[in-house]
Amino acid sequence: MLYFQHISYKPMINLDDRYHSYLSGGKKFTIDGVKENVKGYGWTDNGKEIDGHYVITDNYKLFYNLNEQFVSMKPLRELETV
Repeated sequence: MLYFQHISYKPMINLDDRYHSYLSGGKKFTIDGVKENVKGYGWTDNGKEIDGHYVITDNYKLFYNLNEQFVSMKPLRELETV
């Protein structure tokens, strides 16, 4: 029998189940008391494997790890390129 101890078999969260209802505008994120529309979401990776997910709102990109814990938040204006 072949198995790898370093491979985790924890099921991935379903991002559509979690965030799709926010895309229509009926539900909003509240960040520092301001209601933000969710514009999109997706997976993040470290170049080798998926390491978390992100959510894009009107003004921010929020990052979460695979344990669904908030990691960081960056204003979109800082992420824009010219």
